[in-house]
Amino acid sequence: MSVRNLDRLFQPRSLAVIGASDRARSIGALVMANLLAARFDGPLWPVNIAHDTVAGQPAFHDVAALPGVPDLAVVCTPAPTVPGLIAALGARGTRAAIVLSAGLGVARAADGRSLQQAMLDAARPHLLRILGPNCLGLLVPGVKLNASFAHTQALPGRLAFVSQSGALATAMLDWANSRGIGFSHFISLGDSADVDIGDVIDYLAADGQTSAVLMYLESVRAARKFMSAARAASRNKPVVVVKAGRAPEGAKAAASHTGALAGADTVYDAAFRRAGMVRVDTLDDLFDAAETVAHVRPLHGERLAIVTNGGGAGVLAADALSLQSGRLAPLSDATCAALDAQLPATWSRGNPVDLIGDAPIERYTAALQILLAAPEVDAVLLMHAPTAVVPSLQIAQACVPLLRAAAKPVLTSWLGAAVVADAARACEAAGVPTYSSPERAVTAFVRRVVYRQNQQALLQAPRASVLPFEPDRARARAVIDGALARERSLLDEVEAKALLDAYRIPIVPTRVARDADEAASMAAAIGYPVVLKLLSPQVSHKSDVGGVALALADEAALRRAAAEIAERLRTLRPDAQLAGYTVQAMVRRPRAHELIAGVASDAVFGPVLMFGQGGTAVELLNDSATALPPLNDRLAHDLIARTRVARLLAGYRDRASADVEAVAAVLLAVSQMVCDLPELIELDINPLLADHDGVIALDARVKLAATSARATDRLAIVPYPSQLEGTLQLDNTQLLLRPIRPEDAPRLRAFYAHASPADMRLRFFLMRREVPHSELARFSQIDYDREMAFIALPAGDAATPGDAETPMAGEVRASCDPDNQRAEFAIQIAGAWQRRGLGRALLLRLIEYLRERGTREVWGECLVENAGMAALARSVGFAVTAAAEPGVLELHLALHGNAPD
Repeated sequence: MSVRNLDRLFQPRSLAVIGASDRARSIGALVMANLLAARFDGPLWPVNIAHDTVAGQPAFHDVAALPGVPDLAVVCTPAPTVPGLIAALGARGTRAAIVLSAGLGVARAADGRSLQQAMLDAARPHLLRILGPNCLGLLVPGVKLNASFAHTQALPGRLAFVSQSGALATAMLDWANSRGIGFSHFISLGDSADVDIGDVIDYLAADGQTSAVLMYLESVRAARKFMSAARAASRNKPVVVVKAGRAPEGAKAAASHTGALAGADTVYDAAFRRAGMVRVDTLDDLFDAAETVAHVRPLHGERLAIVTNGGGAGVLAADALSLQSGRLAPLSDATCAALDAQLPATWSRGNPVDLIGDAPIERYTAALQILLAAPEVDAVLLMHAPTAVVPSLQIAQACVPLLRAAAKPVLTSWLGAAVVADAARACEAAGVPTYSSPERAVTAFVRRVVYRQNQQALLQAPRASVLPFEPDRARARAVIDGALARERSLLDEVEAKALLDAYRIPIVPTRVARDADEAASMAAAIGYPVVLKLLSPQVSHKSDVGGVALALADEAALRRAAAEIAERLRTLRPDAQLAGYTVQAMVRRPRAHELIAGVASDAVFGPVLMFGQGGTAVELLNDSATALPPLNDRLAHDLIARTRVARLLAGYRDRASADVEAVAAVLLAVSQMVCDLPELIELDINPLLADHDGVIALDARVKLAATSARATDRLAIVPYPSQLEGTLQLDNTQLLLRPIRPEDAPRLRAFYAHASPADMRLRFFLMRREVPHSELARFSQIDYDREMAFIALPAGDAATPGDAETPMAGEVRASCDPDNQRAEFAIQIAGAWQRRGLGRALLLRLIEYLRERGTREVWGECLVENAGMAALARSVGFAVTAAAEPGVLELHLALHGNAPD
């Protein structure tokens, strides 16, 4: 489930409080008091089994006695009563409930089910959505709703706050009220038995009253739904998250709190990055993010100018900016000259701009006017330390009009406490964000920069020159099936390298010897020097038992090494079997970097990819980055860039740069393995040598687990669905019909650029000369879990997905709602291919796809003058009717009936 019936939860027209009470400090009394204080507009019906009135309102003894059907019910009764109440509410027609009661996950019903499961089973037949249990409740100031036992009301605003902790929710509410920050929604999720974080993000992403989303998160249960919702939301508005459980102890506490696996923190980092969310580290950071998001104008650059009356404060701010990889604005000669004319000769003549401690009001306003007008400055931070020269409040009163009218983002930091409190309040009242220290102000600015960078990353398309490679899947399948048939979960070295070779990862050819004699014979055939390694099904890390011997120059050295390896194995691992040895040529690449690339399985997000500095000290080096599959070329390079070893790969002094393209190709290959092979749960390629001549894998460790699931079922992000590729014969021309890829953005740009103005108007309902880059990114980087776009290409051009010169013949696309109930479609055919049957073929292919995924209805709109589209829609079974908007037709097709001919 996702957003179905959430409108009843967040915008109810009527409400019942089950367990309403007049007993002081009871939950039922607090909820009633809050609802009445918020002045909820609709009918409010208290339900109390023993009383006829509650809080001065007529009360009803049970759900059946209610005079109408409540859109929303707030349940405040003991846990054992909740399943029966949910069943009664569902039978009456209620479609949303907030369950404040705790303990449902622990207590048992008479039939052995947990009360929580009994509650869900009671709700399911009625599609009744449940927020909670064990939550604080919900506040929606815009509809005068405070269905919570919070200690205060929320101010109206455009921020949404979502929390998995009720206590932290009340802390945020108290802090926000003190700063005059309001909310569109204030949501406590509790145990998230039904409505979870993904559902709420989906709802808020489409909510026009919400401009940004702030979250306190402890765990995620449904990773794919969360990623789809977060990626969609982040394209439209800032999503800022503080994630608890960074340290192992915190993760354990979070797991016990939410009853869900917390997952690895580095994987959450990777998920947030991939989704375009901004992660903050502390609750203070989240508060500051609320201040920044609520009041700071959008950034159009990343260069910050700092104005201060104290050099020390300026240095601290500049340090904080540098440590967080921020950028100080380099002041131009013109800007410095303008400041020279207004400031004393002793001013800093640079950024930070030090006004000197005796600065009067005029210096502040003059410096601000100059910096706000400077083209090399993208944002301004004003800092002030109190002095006896001019009261801080007077400075604030003079500066606030400038700051409020500024087109650029502005931030302030009033250093001190009581003496500057009035100045800080003046800024807050004017909607100018203010922070208690230079570091907090700079951190808030950097978070905004990170959000901007995330948005830009979401719009970047992979390079058109990168082509999809074709692995030998049959060979890889044979390796895995053979190992599992012998009930082995660990591949031996030869099998592991065969798997890598099937995915075009360069390897050192390796042979298996049963004993030292066979090893000597193989070494002679290979040619000395060679490498001899232990082969044992019980030992995955051979170096831990001294199972690797390098640069063996002759047969005598090889036989000595074999004997020593066998002896060390008997001593260190008497339980392990010596199955033999592997022999391979000694690779001499003395200036190569040792890297590691691999796969791990996360409890929440499934398979994840890892890259970093390798070798035997990989854990000590602690230089790695994590990403969610699938990768494309841009994401692979981003993964490399997030490691320290990336700087070494770029070359230094007399050491040539490594072939980073070859490293990225390995990561793409590993990503494809994850997408193809559901049994692959762990992979370590270590070391992966990389130098100017390319890469080569010297060793690999692969762990398998038998499964009947598809590989894509376990991924948090659905990969490119190659199984949907097909062909179409049209007018003696064969066309390839396939899903769109991110690499198709240049091709899509060319498709729109060559369309006639009339066709573009019929497609987009307005005259447009070109499609903006942001839309091209959104149209080509689709979420295959919720969207589909089929493009038609001349079959001979199928292997060049990013070549803008290769023309597209047409496209058809659909976007499904999160519940897969309805899909909105659009279609466009290139002029040369119109009236040849391609439009009908594409639309039928889309309808077939939507039927297979269980979508219930497909709909669209076209202009009245688009007679061809209306006729095409009717020909495949659409109902065509006039829309409410003049000049527009609505097209609807139910997909649960017979398929169109």
